[in-house]
Amino acid sequence: MLDRIFHALHQMAGEPLVLPNAWDAGSARMLEHAGAKAIATTSAGVAWAHGYRDGDLLPNELLLTTLRSTVRAVAVPVSADIEGGYSNDPAAVAELVSRVLDAGVVGINIEDGDHPVELLAAKIEAIRGKSSTLFVNARTDVYLFQLVEPERRLEETLRRAAIYKAAGASGIFVPAILNPADIKTVVAEVGLPVNVLALPGVPPLADLAGLGVARLSAGSGISREVFRLTASLGKRFLSTGTLGEEATSEWTYASINNLMPIC
Repeated sequence: MLDRIFHALHQMAGEPLVLPNAWDAGSARMLEHAGAKAIATTSAGVAWAHGYRDGDLLPNELLLTTLRSTVRAVAVPVSADIEGGYSNDPAAVAELVSRVLDAGVVGINIEDGDHPVELLAAKIEAIRGKSSTLFVNARTDVYLFQLVEPERRLEETLRRAAIYKAAGASGIFVPAILNPADIKTVVAEVGLPVNVLALPGVPPLADLAGLGVARLSAGSGISREVFRLTASLGKRFLSTGTLGEEATSEWTYASINNLMPIC
């Protein structure tokens, strides 16, 4: 049921799925309360919350614990950022995804980074052997990591997207693509739902809708702001013994506590 809902959320013409990224069950519940139709995890936020650096370093058990608790805390579909799958062995990635599915997740992000295109394609094919319904959002980092010269980035993105589509991807994620003409071309050529990342310079949501973008992700942005605020409040408290105006809001202990599931 939730998997069908999640797929359908990518097919609503003129209405991109605005997908906030949580880093634990509590943040997911808060984002659901804010109106999110689905929740995605952010690999960076999850890693930081456990005291790890982002970059395929998080132990699988911590990832799975986070996903199980997140799915338990919300009623909307949950998608998991699994970075590169935490392995260069497609079979090992597929086994991890099998456990991710058991946690109740209905979608994943999996990225190519600076690895060969064929590696992510092989991972996607192996994942498809575990599930035909999982939404596999294939992230290509051509723009984000500037893998080729600027004039070749669009062409290279389209080349990779075609390979990932043939391997069984459900959608294509192109973080750091900013130019509206490039976005429009990717949407027109790829033939799958296209996901962009909310970064400075990305067109406004209404413009993205007009360009045919299916999904806009927050990435690590919300978690970065929370970590920034934590550092700021901590520094203030350590120096003054007070929390300041930021600590006085509608979100009292009781209001947050009552928002959380009982079990």
